[in-house]
Amino acid sequence: MKKPYGKPMTAAEIAATTDRDIDFSDMPELDDAFWQNARLVEPDRTQSVTLRVKKSVLEAYKAQGKGYQTRMNAVLESYARTLQKHH
Repeated sequence: MKKPYGKPMTAAEIAATTDRDIDFSDMPELDDAFWQNARLVEPDRTQSVTLRVKKSVLEAYKAQGKGYQTRMNAVLESYARTLQKHH
């Protein structure tokens, strides 16, 4: 993209962008050394669970709108990462 954008692009703007309009100049080439050290990373899938939380906590997340479960998971994931650093 020849000009920097002041705001994130919408999905429609991204879909309308052709490969030749994308500026790849700041991306390094993926040479043989990169692929020698590359490793497969599987996505961390979600799992349905039953979890008891205070009603006030659930209401606070729901009050922020759609995606409250994703936001709750992000907070839990962030905390879980701090636990992994200590072990």
